[in-house]
This record gives sequence, C-alpha cells and structure tokens, in this order.
Amino acid sequence: MSAAQPARRRDAAVTREAILAAAVIEFTENGYAGAGVRQITERAGVSAMMINRYFGSKQGLFAEVVDRSFGPPTVVGAERSGLPRAIAQALAENTAPDTERLDPFLLTLRSASDPEAADIVRRGIETHVGARLAGLIGGSEAELRAQLGLALTAGTWLMRTVIGTHALAGVDNERLTELLAAMLEPIAQEADAGPAPVRDASAG
Repeated sequence: MSAAQPARRRDAAVTREAILAAAVIEFTENGYAGAGVRQITERAGVSAMMINRYFGSKQGLFAEVVDRSFGPPTVVGAERSGLPRAIAQALAENTAPDTERLDPFLLTLRSASDPEAADIVRRGIETHVGARLAGLIGGSEAELRAQLGLALTAGTWLMRTVIGTHALAGVDNERLTELLAAMLEPIAQEADAGPAPVRDASAG
C-alpha cells in the first residue's frame, strides 16, 4: 500500500505539469480572455476538473503561468557587470527577424486588456524581472529606474516584432545593441549622489 503512494505523487506532478505547460501555450497565444479551460485541458490530455483540483481556478492557473513566464531570465540576466549592454544584446538578438518571439511579452500584450489578468501580470513583472533588475542596478529610485528600463525593452520588442516599423526591423543587431545600451546606461547607474551641483558662473 505504502509503495504505491510515491507513484500517485509522481502522477499528480506529471498531470499538474502537463496542465501548466498547456496553459502557457494557450494563454500566450490567445490571452487570458481568449484561452478556454476546455482547450487547455484538451491540450494537456486531462479532464476539466483537474484545473480546479490543482490550481483552484482559471485565474489561479494564469497566475502560475505568469510566474513561470517571468521567473527565468529572458532579457535581464543575473550579472551586474556590463548590465546595459547585456540587456541590449539579449533584446536585439531575441527580437531579430526570424527569431522566436518572447513569450513573456506576448503574454503581457494579449492579456493586458483584461483588468483581472493585467493585475496578475503587473504583480508578476514587479515580483520577478522588475525586482531582479532593481536589485542589480541598486541606488536611489532603483525600482522606478528598473521599470523605465523594462518599458524601453517592452517598447522596442513591440515596435520591432509586432508592429515591425522599418527602421527597427531593418537595423542590424550590433547597431541596435549599441543604441539600446547607451539609452540604458543612465538608468543602470546608481543615483545615490543625486544631481550634480549647478556651477555659479559669477565665480569665474
């Protein structure tokens, strides 16, 4: 009797993982509102009641999908040294023509119109990539500067891959990396010292 219990735990883990993997695809492709529970469970090969059993609700499942999508480093890595260029290079390479689109950005774009989903996405961004970037750059207003950096990366992704503006779609990766790194550099600098003092011209 006791020997069968580990097998049941393994089966439960496999089922839960299958649902979560299917949900990542469905939510990313169709957004929160467009992804149906039936489509998710059919893709996972399980019954619909399994979502409630393992995740409580569609909302609970979406929250775990957001955590899975934003948790791993995609554009923002884990090293402080050379951070602006590292982010810029990763973004340029991942938004180049004929490359796979970044799932976290697509998930955000396709779910942002739903208030319930947008709140979950916001928490996911702040908890994962936002907190990671703020911790790397440090200094005063680190959270604000981190989110400005994320706004730049998200906007670049949107304009280059979804809208496909000619200048961004056509620029080579190295040139885009240089420009993005220069824009990210002030955001990544520590700002504890505050603004530079204004020099009194009358002092000569």
